[in-house]
Amino acid sequence: MPYDVIVIGGGHAGAEAAALASRAGARTLLLTQNLETIGQMSCNPAIGGIAKGTVVREVDALGGVMGRATDLARIQFRMLNRSKGPAVWSPRAQCDRALYRRAVRQLLEAQPHLRFAQGTAASFVIRNGKIAGVVTKEGMTFESRAVVLTAGTFLRGAIHLGLDPQVPAGRAGESPAVEISQAIAAQGITRERFKTGTPPRIDGRTVDLSRLTRQDGDVGAYWFSSFERASHPDQLPCYLTWAGAEVKEIIQRHIQESALYGGAISGRGPRYCPSVEDKVVRFPDAVRHQVFLEPEGLGTAELYVNGLSTSLPADVQLAFLRAVPGLASVEMTRPGYAIEYDYFPPTQLHPTLESRALPGLFFAGQVNGTTGYEEAAGQGAIAGLNAALLVRGEEQVVLSRDEGMIGVLVDDLVHRGVDEPYRLFTSRAEFRILLRQDNALRRLFPLAKRMGLLSEGEIRTAESRLEAEERAAVYARDTALPPDKVNPLLEAAGGSPAQEPMRIRELCRRPGVTLSSLLGAAGHEVTPEHAEWADIEIKYEGYLVKEREAAERLSEMDEVSLPDSLEYHAIHTISWEAREKLTAVQPTSFGQASRIPGVSPADLQNLAFAVLRRRP
Repeated sequence: MPYDVIVIGGGHAGAEAAALASRAGARTLLLTQNLETIGQMSCNPAIGGIAKGTVVREVDALGGVMGRATDLARIQFRMLNRSKGPAVWSPRAQCDRALYRRAVRQLLEAQPHLRFAQGTAASFVIRNGKIAGVVTKEGMTFESRAVVLTAGTFLRGAIHLGLDPQVPAGRAGESPAVEISQAIAAQGITRERFKTGTPPRIDGRTVDLSRLTRQDGDVGAYWFSSFERASHPDQLPCYLTWAGAEVKEIIQRHIQESALYGGAISGRGPRYCPSVEDKVVRFPDAVRHQVFLEPEGLGTAELYVNGLSTSLPADVQLAFLRAVPGLASVEMTRPGYAIEYDYFPPTQLHPTLESRALPGLFFAGQVNGTTGYEEAAGQGAIAGLNAALLVRGEEQVVLSRDEGMIGVLVDDLVHRGVDEPYRLFTSRAEFRILLRQDNALRRLFPLAKRMGLLSEGEIRTAESRLEAEERAAVYARDTALPPDKVNPLLEAAGGSPAQEPMRIRELCRRPGVTLSSLLGAAGHEVTPEHAEWADIEIKYEGYLVKEREAAERLSEMDEVSLPDSLEYHAIHTISWEAREKLTAVQPTSFGQASRIPGVSPADLQNLAFAVLRRRP
């Protein structure tokens, strides 16, 4: 049977690409080397964090599976940045690795247009210069009109442990995908190498927990998904310890045995998730480094040693582990390792994540030079949706930088490129107060509804939530509270008492006073969840107005298109660097051109003059 869309790879990008393509009505095939590892958390068993938690909520708003799977599998939840304002709060959940994988599989199998096949993609069927299907290493051929590649670290992946010969693998114990990488390169698409790594795992029964700092999760209710209220599993604590002088001395003594520093690895790794060898070399004055022990799941005592990613030999890993406070008698269950893999510089893609060189081929996840489950999921959602829209003959979706963190992510990749594994931060977003975790549904629900990505029940749930939020905002605007009802709240927050009735909207702007507490004092019953959006909109109104005005100016630039046939090298009034960058990226608008590194304001001005001269 011919398919509309084939998704290669069953990781976080692949799961979302398959979910969104099938929700968009495309006959979709998820092709992966091992059906048992769909949704596998290859590294840290955690979802969310700074900026990342917002991406999870955006993927959920579009109909993706990551948020729902996290709610079903989370064994600890924390809202990061609580010491700061609620506009920058960031949800993060520790997950049971096995429960998460099982939840992803179940959620995907609930999609009626989605089918599954086990096999290793080896080459493409190409007709008239366009994708027409995939051929597997096992000799199977699947026809389709679009393909989404989400093979992650499997593309010519090679594992490094010490200076031993590299082991071809996409993940420990699993074979790499070699042929498909070569097939892509044969189409004239440039490929390069990155590296990443993972820390050792340990037996929690051999840890002296009395010497560690216990970290429990938040008590309050929270769900990543806006559509379902799953029952959460039992919660488990994490533990904090430190790698100090003794660990540092062991690593310095064996540094040349590291695959990274011994010359075995040439690919560049993620700056924001460095190996412990990198920490010791790059931060020689640091007295110690944090180490977090995180549970792998409810059914195992195994712990993930977050902060000690390494490619040193296994015996050296055990030695420095036992030099960590609380781990003197620890037993290592699995050594850490580094892995090198192919990626394809994302400036070779359209903003839809479709290849410029091979129409119908989309890229998502680490194959675009990113790192992180959430970044992969966001790309997978966009690539899967656009692959389905391509097949449907409809206009594809490009999220702007003020519409979603996913829009920032994709725009950065396509127009700025990567020189190291890309990780998303709120600081990368110009409009970070607009792009919050609390308003992800409000921002992206209209798109999901218009694209037909949600069921009738999901639409009703979303509309009910948004209406409840609006009612809270209207009530706050129109209702005043007398001093006797509001003063206990103001005094508890350390504020001055009210002398006369005041509108809830004005009271909400006072430090330490929440909208939900004010509404409760007025007898207006509303859950804190439904009051959160209005609370932030009231408190940050001035900032939000400025950001919306700036977003409108950027939108105006994005609406001024650039001709497809523009020969940038022939425009001698702009710098040579700008000509090189513009030729490589081929921006479709002045807004996109303005975000390309190396293109100065003077270059943009001269580019505008050149375009105007071309017009009849």
